Amino acid sequence: MEYKLTAPLSKADAAKLRAGDTVLLSGTIYTARDAAHKRLCALAAEGKPLPFAIEDAVVYYAGPTPARPGGVIGSVGPTTSYRMDAYAPTLLDMGQTGMIGKGARGPEVVAAMRRTGAVYFAAIGGAGAAISACVQSAELVCWEDLGSEAVRRLCVRDMPLTVVIDSRGENLYESGPAAYRESLRVR
Repeated sequence: MEYKLTAPLSKADAAKLRAGDTVLLSGTIYTARDAAHKRLCALAAEGKPLPFAIEDAVVYYAGPTPARPGGVIGSVGPTTSYRMDAYAPTLLDMGQTGMIGKGARGPEVVAAMRRTGAVYFAAIGGAGAAISACVQSAELVCWEDLGSEAVRRLCVRDMPLTVVIDSRGENLYESGPAAYRESLRVR
């Protein structure tokens, strides 16, 4: 199926998605990579508030490059998601609903997604310049010292994504190759 959705992403919208669905996502998302995730989880462990509302948030695992003169943002391609696996369950348990990145996720993350009703989207690796065209505004939220890995609030319009792991734990990285192998046997 194809969906047009808005972030923040409600649990109800996340629940209707299935692995393999395509989504055009609009609304507010946040960029954060491993250094920012480590700081977010440290704040959570200390019982301190996070610098943005995590409830129903969609976090894009990306470190945008600087904008060219007159531009909103530079290239903003996805980074490999497993680097956030140690931190993702904590943020999912706090209410985060969506993650955007590339690559497989560990079993602890998938279990947390099932438990919390979250989804994992894949953005196309190597297409950071094309994805940047979907960004209407970008602003620094916190941790400027992290450079490109600082947390940023992005307003996006029709960002093309694929549901890779849905809220039930169905995983396109597993089912896709299996379906392909099966199609070869049928011929």
